Amino acid sequence: MFVKICGTTSEADALLAVALGADAVGFVFAPSPRQIAPGVASDIAKRLPPEVLTVGVFRDEAPARVVEIVNTVGLRAAQLHGHETADQARWVRERVPFVIQAFPAGAPAVARAGEYGVDVVMLDAPRPGSGQVFDWALAEVPDGLRLMLAGGLTAGNVAEAIARVHPWGVDVVTGVEKSPGVKDPISLRAFIAAAKATEEPEYESTASAPFDQDD
Repeated sequence: MFVKICGTTSEADALLAVALGADAVGFVFAPSPRQIAPGVASDIAKRLPPEVLTVGVFRDEAPARVVEIVNTVGLRAAQLHGHETADQARWVRERVPFVIQAFPAGAPAVARAGEYGVDVVMLDAPRPGSGQVFDWALAEVPDGLRLMLAGGLTAGNVAEAIARVHPWGVDVVTGVEKSPGVKDPISLRAFIAAAKATEEPEYESTASAPFDQDD
């Protein structure tokens, strides 16, 4: 299970998330209590392992500005979390290695998500960052698209959400915070552990295995 920890504002929180097993760290450049300056995000991103997906989060930003910030800061991905058109998303994707397009769950535009040409489609609550859970029955995307589930996820409900929705990945902000932009280490550890525990093991040995593993 791919786990993205968003709303990161400090190097300590980013390094902790990665140490606990997070696959991606998000930095919010849109107006928000968790907004971070590009220069600060750049300094944090440089300290993270190259295999970690570093994501800049934007809302209704000019596509050229999205590309400029992502590439100047040295991030590997952009998350478009506004009312971007399919043309705008494709334009950004041609210039950024990895793009996540977010939609409110149940929005009519979700049916056309395949036209956006992005790597992952995120479904979130109507108010991003609100900590609200939406009706998971609405968590559907067109066939062939990778779904990232967001919206009010916590260590207490993420396993159930994954079992019901079967997403490619999950994204969390408020469910792992002490206060906006400040992560809670206990909640962070519990969330990542709960999400990762849903993975199917690659190999499951049994006492009655018909062969010797040393053979």
